[in-house]
Amino acid sequence: MDSALSPRQADVLRELVEGHLELGVPVGSKWLSERAGLPWGPSTVRAELARLEELGLLQHPHTSAGRVPTDRGYRHYVDELLEPGALPAVRPALELDLVRQEVDDAVRATTEQLSQVTNLLAIVSAPPIATTTIRRVEVLRLQPQVAMVVVITSTGGVSKRVVSYERPVDPGLVDWAASYLNEQLGGMGLGARMLHGKLVDPSLSETERQFLDSVAPAFTELEATAEDALYVEGTSRLLAEDRFQELSQIEDLLRLLEQRVTLLSLLRRALDEPRVYLRIGGENEAPELQSLSVVAAGYGVPSRNLGAVSVVGPTRMDYATAIATVREAAAELSRVVGSMWSAA
Repeated sequence: MDSALSPRQADVLRELVEGHLELGVPVGSKWLSERAGLPWGPSTVRAELARLEELGLLQHPHTSAGRVPTDRGYRHYVDELLEPGALPAVRPALELDLVRQEVDDAVRATTEQLSQVTNLLAIVSAPPIATTTIRRVEVLRLQPQVAMVVVITSTGGVSKRVVSYERPVDPGLVDWAASYLNEQLGGMGLGARMLHGKLVDPSLSETERQFLDSVAPAFTELEATAEDALYVEGTSRLLAEDRFQELSQIEDLLRLLEQRVTLLSLLRRALDEPRVYLRIGGENEAPELQSLSVVAAGYGVPSRNLGAVSVVGPTRMDYATAIATVREAAAELSRVVGSMWSAA
């Protein structure tokens, strides 16, 4: 927080930010002294507003008599919210029923609820496939010369691969392969180097090795061809809310949605934050985000974060609700992911 602020200036700034968040218009000294419950008269409040403007925390939009927070003003306000015990109880809370849901379904449900509760754009990343393990393998003989390999991962993801052969496949060989692959690969990470060695075991017969070689791409190519899954909800809801101060904010938001690389980069940065990743306007590195605000938090298992939950919207957003809801969503997904990993 800005150490130059006196307690009175901090109170005036907080009331002005909350008034602006509520009203969506510039806030003046008269409104603050009459409606915000401040114990000082308009002249005192006006003097403090002038000082806050000199410090770069407030600004006059156009010729308005009222003031609005700058990015620095919002940052001071948010830093106060992030102090231990300072975040107010926020409702409505998420109403997630993620019990026994697979991770992808849980991520999708979380994204939808997050957008509904905050009225912001919600973006959630699923755990990368390289972090998952193989829970079960099914090898099926669809036709005499066609087999299918089904790989079920620890996150509940399912990958299928169909393999065709020049000659009919021995049903006994198919059954053996299913048993062998579950025994050898069950619990192994898809990114593990040992996986390939299990598929070329020299102790196997030539027929067994050839069959495993034919189905090996179902495992070895799965990580290489998979893209990190992103779930996005709330675009139309956010654009219909009329909370953007400038047309450029809408243009930046739409440009952001077209840039998958930018979205992934944003969420990866959130993985490194121990608590909440929060960037306001110009604090964002990506040009597409410099008129917007981002609130995000990582989720995963105790040893590492595997994905991130985030909301994106105009700088005039309800930060208390955004922070509390993102934290709650991340905690819920961590619980689901933790149960999946422990059961794998």
